[in-house]
Parts: sequence; structure tokens; C-alpha cells
Amino acid sequence: MSQTERIQVDGAPTPKGAYSQVVRAGDLLFVSGQGPIDPDTQELVLGDIRSETKLTLENVERVLIGCGATRKNIVKCGVFLDKAEDFNAMNEVYGAFFSEGVPARTTVQATLVEPGMKIEIDCVAYLPLEPNAR
Repeated sequence: MSQTERIQVDGAPTPKGAYSQVVRAGDLLFVSGQGPIDPDTQELVLGDIRSETKLTLENVERVLIGCGATRKNIVKCGVFLDKAEDFNAMNEVYGAFFSEGVPARTTVQATLVEPGMKIEIDCVAYLPLEPNAR
């Protein structure tokens, strides 16, 4: 039996490309990059880096909740910023979101696919499978 599963979560932004929203591999959840997308309208919501970071992190958590996890299960995040000078403001919102303990993280400046988008975040979460599912 394969322990790899591709998951699509209702109530979270729908992928607009050829990728899985989440891939579960054993006890790990690999969440594809999330951005500031309104999950109800599936539209990009542009704003300042603080508002985009908040919505992006909420979308990460929406995906995790749909898989039975929460932000507390995240062990690693990748943060992609359109502008390096947005780091401090992003980090402030990010730190508040993970107030109970921050995961490992890589942050890079990158050219994002959606014009005007300031941030994208992906993550890896640890969520043990039920013993009888192994």
C-alpha cells in the first residue's frame, strides 16, 4: 500500500496550475505554495505586505485543517517575497501567527508568478498516520 496521497481541500484556494494542493507522504504533509487568495472568490487580494502575509498564512492553515492538522504541526516553511525590504513587516505578522513556537524557515526574494503578489508560502507539516494505516 502506498503512503503517498494527493489531497484537494475544500474551502481553500484551488490550484491554478499542474500541481497538487497537498501531498501526503507517510507522516508528512507537503503544502504547495499559498498566496493571498480569497478562498470564497478564488481571486487574488492585493494589499500591503502585512495583509497579504496574514491571508497567505490563513490559507496555509485552511489547507492544513482540511487534512486534520493545524499550524502547530508545521515543521518547515518556505517564504518567498517579491521584495526583500518587506522582510521585517512580513516577519512581524509571521511571528504573531506562530506565537506558540515558530517552525524552521527559509526566506528568499523571488519573482512571483502572479503580477503584484508580494508573498507566497509553502510548508511541510508532521502529522502521524494512525498506527493501523501503516
